[in-house]
Amino acid sequence: MTITKPSLRRKELVSVAARLFKENSFDRTTVRLLASATGLKSGSLFHHFKDKEEILFAVIEDGLQRSLETIQQELKNNTGIEERLFAIIYGHLRTLHGQEKNAHTVSITEWKSLSEESKKKLIKIRDDYEAYWQQVIDEAVDAGILKGNPQLLRLFILGSLNWTVQWFQAEKKLSIKQLADESYLSFTHQAVPAK
Repeated sequence: MTITKPSLRRKELVSVAARLFKENSFDRTTVRLLASATGLKSGSLFHHFKDKEEILFAVIEDGLQRSLETIQQELKNNTGIEERLFAIIYGHLRTLHGQEKNAHTVSITEWKSLSEESKKKLIKIRDDYEAYWQQVIDEAVDAGILKGNPQLLRLFILGSLNWTVQWFQAEKKLSIKQLADESYLSFTHQAVPAK
């Protein structure tokens, strides 16, 4: 279902589709609306994608991949467990609220709209992402920074961070960094470690 070397036009279509799926939902975004927003005729979309669900697949794949790359980069630059825990929280929030937020948000809100076949193809990326989280949370529990069942802690923390897409608007009251600071404080009951 995925194309290994997407064209620039295809990438642009994925970006526009991510914005529309985030604003309107997958179900309410029609092919006509997608075509209009990209300056194409409805039939021309299918030169790049087999159907609307393949567009959703491409959006979610893009969101998951960017999220994975972001936390890999954040973790590479931090060695102590306190710094790593903050880095993974901050990286996750950046993917949800930063410049490329639409695809990651759609990967959370529209996962249910994928076919089972599509979900199976994307689960590897999602599992890799969650494995990074689980490793950091396991280390944080071992170090006494977090308390509780590590698997449940991962679900609680990711669930609460993901819910911020419902209410957080970057720069209105808090920056993404300030939201990460407050999240870290809420989860650990300690201030963010100084670098």
